[in-house]
Amino acid sequence: MHSVFAALAAQFPAPAAARADGLLCAGGDLRPERLLAAYSRGIFPWYEEGLPILWWSPDPRCVLRPESFRLPPRSARALRRRPFELTLDAAFSRVIRACAGPRATVKGTWLTPEMIAAYEHLHALGYAHSVEAWRDGSLAGGLYGVALGRAFFGESMFHRVSEASRAALAGLVALLRLRGAELLDCQQQTPHIMRMGGVMLPRASFLERLARALAADGAEEPGGRRPESIPWAPWKKGYVYSVVSGSWMARS
Repeated sequence: MHSVFAALAAQFPAPAAARADGLLCAGGDLRPERLLAAYSRGIFPWYEEGLPILWWSPDPRCVLRPESFRLPPRSARALRRRPFELTLDAAFSRVIRACAGPRATVKGTWLTPEMIAAYEHLHALGYAHSVEAWRDGSLAGGLYGVALGRAFFGESMFHRVSEASRAALAGLVALLRLRGAELLDCQQQTPHIMRMGGVMLPRASFLERLARALAADGAEEPGGRRPESIPWAPWKKGYVYSVVSGSWMARS
């Protein structure tokens, strides 16, 4: 592992030191190397404007194994009748800003301008990605997260049209299967995720799976030159989704 990256990772306390609610530590910054160092240790930022940066490592941890994902029958039928058009990384900034928008059940937002800028920087480097669901040329829903090795850390999703976020999640899972990903981290339990195959893992089990997912990746992609201080290559290969076949194809 690169020495700069290793030093940043070592600045975080051991995840087992987290409080019962998952809070591990506070402070630092959101530069790309620190963010990815945190993710590589199973730690993620989550805080509100006006607070210091808070870093979390919940126990247990909600994950989706790509091979175990399943759509609820009603959603599967609806998406077969009228599928959405899916894209990868076509509107990252629009997706993350939509995820930051007001919600009926949540007061405020954890996606501060500082956080949005940090993830947009990761996106420019090839480590943060979005899947968009379109209907009649309009953005109907989507999700974004961070890819590192053979792990994907889901951050947030939104929808403006019924079933659009599920379509985006199904598209992400199909892409992760194509890429040989081993772990989709959902961070926290929600009924939405659990109905689609989510499981709760003790932190120790999650960290073991994460270590395997990160150890499994070391090759560069074509055009995927990594920043010097980050050990894992970014996703640079483009993919196109076919509504007819319901699958992704690498862009030639």
